[in-house]
Amino acid sequence: MFDRGAGRFNFRLRRNRSGILPEGHSDRYTAITLLGLAREDPEHVRRVLHGSEPGPVWRALAERVATSPSLGDTALTLWAGVGLGEGDRERLVRRLLDLAPTEGAHPTVQLAWTLSALVVDTEASVGDLRQRIASRLLSAATDSGAFVHIVGHGLGARGHVACFADLVYPIQALSLYAESTGDSLAKVAARRAAELILRRQGKAGQWWWHYDVRTGDVVEGYPVYAVHQDAMAPMALIAATRATGLDTTEGIDRGLDWLESSPELEGGSLVDEAAGLIWRKVARREPRKLSRSLQAAATRLHPRLRAPGLDRLFPPVAVDYEDRPYHLGWLLYAFPPRGCADERRS
Repeated sequence: MFDRGAGRFNFRLRRNRSGILPEGHSDRYTAITLLGLAREDPEHVRRVLHGSEPGPVWRALAERVATSPSLGDTALTLWAGVGLGEGDRERLVRRLLDLAPTEGAHPTVQLAWTLSALVVDTEASVGDLRQRIASRLLSAATDSGAFVHIVGHGLGARGHVACFADLVYPIQALSLYAESTGDSLAKVAARRAAELILRRQGKAGQWWWHYDVRTGDVVEGYPVYAVHQDAMAPMALIAATRATGLDTTEGIDRGLDWLESSPELEGGSLVDEAAGLIWRKVARREPRKLSRSLQAAATRLHPRLRAPGLDRLFPPVAVDYEDRPYHLGWLLYAFPPRGCADERRS
């Protein structure tokens, strides 16, 4: 998925009638993938980068992102720079300050990435910014334990719906912050959100997609994404275990079990050994996002209301034949070589 000529990772590989082909480029995915590669064997990393070293790839990325309007891309690039041991990060820190994460409306996911980046970048001189971002992220937590989709925006017509990413990245960020500072409020919020997704996990280990922030109930489960099963949920729950002591092993194992054998695919798997890829998701066979729109509208009227018969009308049997590099980047980040070795020994 790495385009050496462009010095960036592709946006995705996608299967079509001509084969499995790369499409586009993504700075965000480049940052996440570099972060995942940061703890890998240098020889393996060079192979992934077709002979290139990660340092020049990161520095070119940082140059592009230093003027980006995206808080998330800037934070992820800073985070990757810390992981790679790159020293020239001040320009990215200044850019984060310019993007004012404690003011205006920001996606919860991007605020979580910003907090994570600043927690791991212990050299960044930002005053009390870490504490203020943590406080803002805590303000996005609801009584159910879920987090709203956008901080500083209000709920709006579909604002009661949050996605899985709106839960896992705050769990991870607040866990890192609590572990670093001992902050009790961050620890409680991270644990509550982790307990919520563990309670709502599907019978076969599915990490469901959309949640009602008012109640914590699942609004619409599908699609089920591979990256949630083997990367995002594990890395967030492992962080929560370190920070809070919550036992998350069973939930992580069940999520991996689903990826190995999915009832929606009659025991099949999104892991394609022949292609060397993990396909993106299992979704309903439906007009684009219809079920999610119907369920969001129904739950807006009442939290317990659901559109009936969707499993029969739109069965969850469609496979999305694409793979994106950030998935594999987060997978490497969640299960670094040292941690995997420690797990095998124990």
